[in-house]
Amino acid sequence: MENKNHGEVFNYTYSAKQKTEIESIRKKYLPPEEDKMTLLRKLDSSVYQKATSLSLIAGFIGAIVFGVGMCCCMVWMDKWFIPGIIIGIIGIGIIALAYPIYSKIIKKEREKIAPEIMRLTDELMKS
Repeated sequence: MENKNHGEVFNYTYSAKQKTEIESIRKKYLPPEEDKMTLLRKLDSSVYQKATSLSLIAGFIGAIVFGVGMCCCMVWMDKWFIPGIIIGIIGIGIIALAYPIYSKIIKKEREKIAPEIMRLTDELMKS
């Protein structure tokens, strides 16, 4: 068989702009790589996220209970005044527990992830 192109060669090269675009598209589909510093930041923030979430939930529940107690005292004064005061005090107590809940969870979570944090910080400080 004879080559009909008679020595014609087709060459195509990517420009730098196209290559960076191709690489950025490719990165979207690759699994994310986590370096040690990113992992360290994630571990540290996970402690605060859990504690903040649970203490906020306690605060919201306490505020709702307190509001129900106020409503009992102000709207249904004749029958619900004394129970409303009791309900309001319970709500205040729940609200007051939000910060101790936060502190206790922070302490517990820090103890739980301390070995991993220490290992990562040692590795990062050596390099």
